[in-house]
Amino acid sequence: MTAYRPSRWLPGAHAMTVFASVARPLPRPPAVRERWELPDGDFLDVDRFAGPAAGAPVLVVCHGLEGSSRAPYVRGLVALALAHGMAALAMNFRGCSGAPNRLPRFYHSGETGDLGEVVRRLAAERPGRPLVLSGFSLGGNVVAKYLGERGDDLPPEVRGAAVVSVPFDLARSARAIDGPGFWNWVYRERFLRRLRAKALEKAARFPDRLDAAAIRAVTTFAGFDGAVTAPLHGFASAEDYWTRCSAGRFVAGVRRPLLALAALDDPMVPADALPVEAARANPCVELVATTAGGHVGFVSGAPFRPSFWAELRAAAFAAELARAAQAG
Repeated sequence: MTAYRPSRWLPGAHAMTVFASVARPLPRPPAVRERWELPDGDFLDVDRFAGPAAGAPVLVVCHGLEGSSRAPYVRGLVALALAHGMAALAMNFRGCSGAPNRLPRFYHSGETGDLGEVVRRLAAERPGRPLVLSGFSLGGNVVAKYLGERGDDLPPEVRGAAVVSVPFDLARSARAIDGPGFWNWVYRERFLRRLRAKALEKAARFPDRLDAAAIRAVTTFAGFDGAVTAPLHGFASAEDYWTRCSAGRFVAGVRRPLLALAALDDPMVPADALPVEAARANPCVELVATTAGGHVGFVSGAPFRPSFWAELRAAAFAAELARAAQAG
């Protein structure tokens, strides 16, 4: 595929990031919503997109922080996968489908159990059908960590994965967004407004698990992860959560093809947080870092007809893995 050429009409990482998040064209591939009951009594809502042929390879898509299966980047990648002859399934992490999940726990950057359950069910549903995983930002961290922590112990149906704008070092990303500056405040408040609302709803249902006053006082990611993420999910602190769940620690263990796309100007993922040496040392991992692109942006083309290079590259990579699996 051709190298990434950033759109000149979106100068800078923030313009790229914001346009891709709130102003891009929105594909609307037809989906069927399913609710999957989980062994712990909770549930996952997933959107399924039929391929052009029965038994078509499936692309599994994981969204980013406070996204959903209806996020523009998810729909964009799904539309491209369908055009490549694949089917797709877009996960909604717990509490992200529009309905609160049942248990006190949430989702987080290192929660790979639910992705593992999706993979298990899809593999059991049609043994031998190729599966390719994908994820954006937080969802990309989940996918990369899942591959790395499982290593060779993956269902043979999983052929590989493509991830975009992954916060491989959660501590550095949290500190970057918690830092000073107008744009950091914009990104931080956009996420925290939603996260606080969800956490307060949970505190009302489970007052013994969360402190509502502490949640209302949260103004940083460090504060939220310390007040909510860590206590709900068994971490000693925000720092313990960041350390144990950063996908960069697991890159060395990846044993299936993994394409990781990143931008060196990403305002949420510092360039020095990318696992360059670990990727270079692992022949299964291809880390592509472009000079520009922002966070889950990578916009190219004209204003009236933009395209999204990372999604194009990820879809082509997934289709190539699927074709290779089907060929033999």
